[in-house]
Amino acid sequence: MAITITALAVHDVRFPTSRGLDGSDAMNPDPDYSSTYVVLSTDQPGLTAYGMTFTIGRGNELCCAAVQALAHLVVGCTLASLIADPARFWRRLVSDSQLRWLGPEKGVIHLATAAIVNAIWDLWARAAGKPLWRLLAEMEPDQLVGCIDFRYLEDALSREQALELLRANHAGKRERIATLAGVGFPAYTTSAGWLGYGDDKLRRLCREAVASGFDHLKIKVGRDLDDDIRRCRIIREEIGDGRKLSVDANQVWEVPQAITWMRQLAPFRPLWIEEPTSPDDVLGHAAIASALRPLGIGVATGEHCHNRVMFKQFLQAKAIDYCQIDSCRLGGVNEILAVYLLARRFGIPVCPHAGGVGLCEYVQHLSMWDYISVSASFEGRVIEFVNHLADELENPVRISGSRYWPTEQAGYSAVIRPAALAENSFPHGPVWRSASKA
Repeated sequence: MAITITALAVHDVRFPTSRGLDGSDAMNPDPDYSSTYVVLSTDQPGLTAYGMTFTIGRGNELCCAAVQALAHLVVGCTLASLIADPARFWRRLVSDSQLRWLGPEKGVIHLATAAIVNAIWDLWARAAGKPLWRLLAEMEPDQLVGCIDFRYLEDALSREQALELLRANHAGKRERIATLAGVGFPAYTTSAGWLGYGDDKLRRLCREAVASGFDHLKIKVGRDLDDDIRRCRIIREEIGDGRKLSVDANQVWEVPQAITWMRQLAPFRPLWIEEPTSPDDVLGHAAIASALRPLGIGVATGEHCHNRVMFKQFLQAKAIDYCQIDSCRLGGVNEILAVYLLARRFGIPVCPHAGGVGLCEYVQHLSMWDYISVSASFEGRVIEFVNHLADELENPVRISGSRYWPTEQAGYSAVIRPAALAENSFPHGPVWRSASKA
């Protein structure tokens, strides 16, 4: 029976995380983790799908307006028509001759595209009765490649090369699914290291993370060098020499400053420095990476990378050692698949940005598919974990022993609980009404 999308609703949902400085860093001192939350209704009783993009508060209403501007491209369509040629559908969504001017394929319009595309994939997985990671993993290479728009990528990754990468690991997928169920997917946590936390809280949260089994922690840096040295010393004292430490500057440095600053932090043996400078500066990242690799420090970026073309350039320029896709800044699953395959072709592991609202729930599916179908290895790969808003979701990720454990619930997982949706809707939810009266 054909499934038709009958309506699209969008909600502005904001969680007041700034009140506890959760998520604070050198660039973003007071974020309110927020979601542009899309709900797709269908003509099938009980079949509803959900998608989102992530912002940090003010401006979320702009993403909601952009979703409404794109809604006519999906409402009234059948699911069968969208998934018959997923790459064609994705290109249609990003190629409206007037809306495209607002990007193209970047900024608010691309964030809105991600929310809609994520909802379509949620609908596809729900209709199939499978979690998204399994839906992707069970696709034949030709079908998977048919989801990707290779426009602007042919000089770095052709359709034929993508097929070759997928076919190389096709035979062992069943065994890797079994391995994933037995050992989970490696995770690291940022929850201990927000820049607004005091030293005592940092120590306590580090101890709690180690007690929970985490052997890789990340902290925010970049506001004050002496402060960073002290905090890195604290975290090394708490986690010991055998565990991994990564640091994240959230774009605050100039290129020479990044190199000088990280040389001062090198004694604490950071695995990577994340977003050391402008997220658009490919050659700046390349210069930083070249200077820091002899120190054993890698460069990671991608959280604010607009699209697959930028990732192509970072990879071509040898500007990153860790590729950090964001499941809501790129244009949804279709574009993300392309970046995973690009990274594989260049031999760079993908370690997704997560946390926020629903990002952990999304990226678990993407990295599990990567392990099963693309990389066939956990080597160098790890998923970020931040747990501040897990209780606000219907099916939060399962984390145990510093591993993500695969879900078998159908869909793409990022569904906000109805009570949390009502409580945190902006500006009329009780959380925000009470704030306006304070």
